[in-house]
Amino acid sequence: MRVTPTASSEGRTPPLFKSFFQGSFACSTACRGEGKRVDLVINSGHDLLLEKDYALLAAHQLLTARDSARWYLIEKTPGNYDWSTFLPMLHAAENNGLEIIWELAHFGWPDHLDIWQPQFVDSFAAFARAMARLMRDEGYQTPFFTPVNQISFWAWAGAEVALFNPGVTGRGRALKQQLVRASIAAMRAIREELPGARFVLTDPLVNIVTKESSAAAQEEARHQHEAQYEAWDMLSGRLHPELGGDGTLLDVVGVNYYPDNQWYLSGDLLTPEQGEYRPLASLLREIWQRYQRPLLIAETGAEGDQRAPWLRSVVEQVNLAHDGGVAVEGLSIYPAVDYPSWADDRRSPGGLFGLPDANGNRTICEPYALEIRSQHIKMRNLAG
Repeated sequence: MRVTPTASSEGRTPPLFKSFFQGSFACSTACRGEGKRVDLVINSGHDLLLEKDYALLAAHQLLTARDSARWYLIEKTPGNYDWSTFLPMLHAAENNGLEIIWELAHFGWPDHLDIWQPQFVDSFAAFARAMARLMRDEGYQTPFFTPVNQISFWAWAGAEVALFNPGVTGRGRALKQQLVRASIAAMRAIREELPGARFVLTDPLVNIVTKESSAAAQEEARHQHEAQYEAWDMLSGRLHPELGGDGTLLDVVGVNYYPDNQWYLSGDLLTPEQGEYRPLASLLREIWQRYQRPLLIAETGAEGDQRAPWLRSVVEQVNLAHDGGVAVEGLSIYPAVDYPSWADDRRSPGGLFGLPDANGNRTICEPYALEIRSQHIKMRNLAG
């Protein structure tokens, strides 16, 4: 089986998403250790260029995209929802024929909440319910949501190494469980309002190994590798069922995969030339065998002149996974547009489109765009 859209008229299951190749906007609203909130929707210029940005995606046949309903702006006052930053996004996507996977929490939350308190979970569920009602009123029956983006990464970055909020160390496990509680509460609230809603649950897909032959080192590598599955296991009720998870909540498993997603216990990166490196197809088979749920490569990309070759290599691996029966339903390039890095303000030259100029125009990375067009043509030829 290849990366080809399937038609129900041929007796096959129709595609899960509007387009296999997709675009992801940078959506983080994290606060750094010094308390500075970094809203990448603003920093990338996307908030002012919604129509243009969505039109660019549509022109490149990226008809499914990831974007964000920014909770910290929508609920500045407890229990009061101001949709003025969200509705223009929703309507601009409609105008350009795009299907959006809406993120509800991407490393940020309203200033009036304490993430460690039960009220955080209750408030997030109420926000998710309000979002579902709004979408229903706008005529949506089966929208896609990501309640909390990258639970495992957020738990590590925010509560193990204090890279951003909540800015503590040694509490990663506790934050992971709190974010799982919030996700579960949000999904249940959404389904009460929109039973047909779908959920894309994202986390990094990694490979962790050791150079050492000792049993202790091998066991530690295995433990760290397995830890990538904890959030999904909690959401599905396999792990810590007291959190409220169950198998019906594990809908679409979204995996984020980059050139630096494989490393040794020492922290040294693995490269494809090293024997311990695992092809992406192998990692996709592993997660597919574990959950038997549709997979979305929710983020993937490289920087500079590696963008096109990286995409080509990822598609090749996806095709190999498909041949082995793995249901990869889509591949989302990230970022769709460049942005100053949320960690240190460094420009991240990895987008299909660049930062806007003074007139609101973005440059196009032509080799990247050419590779995307080439992959679309291959898909059409295989489908024919």
